[in-house]
Amino acid sequence: MDEFAFAMRGKRLQDFLKGRREYLGLSQEVVAERLNISARAYGNWERGRVKEWTDQKLYALAETLEMTTYQVDRLFRIAVDRAPQSNQQVTAFRGRSEDPSTTAFLGDYRTMMDALSLPTYVVDHRGDVKIENKAYRDLFSGVRPHGQAMPSRSFLRFGLFHPEAPAILAGHANWQLVLLAQLASKLDSNSEDPELQSIRREVLRNESLRKAYLHELPYWTLSSGADPMHHEGALLELHHPDHRIGVKACRLVEETPKSLERLGLTRITLVLTNITESHAPQHGIHERGLARSRHAA
Repeated sequence: MDEFAFAMRGKRLQDFLKGRREYLGLSQEVVAERLNISARAYGNWERGRVKEWTDQKLYALAETLEMTTYQVDRLFRIAVDRAPQSNQQVTAFRGRSEDPSTTAFLGDYRTMMDALSLPTYVVDHRGDVKIENKAYRDLFSGVRPHGQAMPSRSFLRFGLFHPEAPAILAGHANWQLVLLAQLASKLDSNSEDPELQSIRREVLRNESLRKAYLHELPYWTLSSGADPMHHEGALLELHHPDHRIGVKACRLVEETPKSLERLGLTRITLVLTNITESHAPQHGIHERGLARSRHAA
């Protein structure tokens, strides 16, 4: 390929990726975080300055930028001048619905969410984040890359496994117990899902998480009823990185319209309130679960 053709391909790729990223309302930094690469590296990707486009890189881009099957085909043709290969990676890629009305609805829903002041996000049945608003991105903007445990990819993985989670999720053991309840609930309805099974294996490899999952969680769930399984049972504590906001009481509230439910998606909002006597975080969740498990033993 001559220099002019190479430059034109780079410009077409840049226009395509930048247009898709801006349509989703994402910064280069957020996309880079989702890809687990540096912002500088993603800037090079977006400008087409890549030594070799592998299928793995292109599929990662497609999933991060939530592309439809048609858009994936276009990405491949621009980047490597061919259609996607009919192989395992293609089968594994989960393209978004190509229904224009669905695409338009999700775009409008994203715009609506960005207008909200409280951090809110939309997840699929695995807990993978599909849409997040500006308040959610601001809350976790300072979190350093750590594999798949990034809040922009999975709040579940972030709360359980990210080393910086305790700095934001105050009383971290309590948060972990609530998130383990969510994991157990997801496994009840999707027991064979490989991603959920992978999270469970990672939990069981961690000594403190294994103890909480196998011993503390069953007793806490029995005593607290069903609400914690649906995110709304426990009032927790969150330390906002903006010092003007500071420490807040936090409740995870699920409020999902039927239009999202039909797509297999769930919306969760982090409702932040001032800490008062009537809104006091439940500091003893972890300890009470541990005490009950010891008593039963």
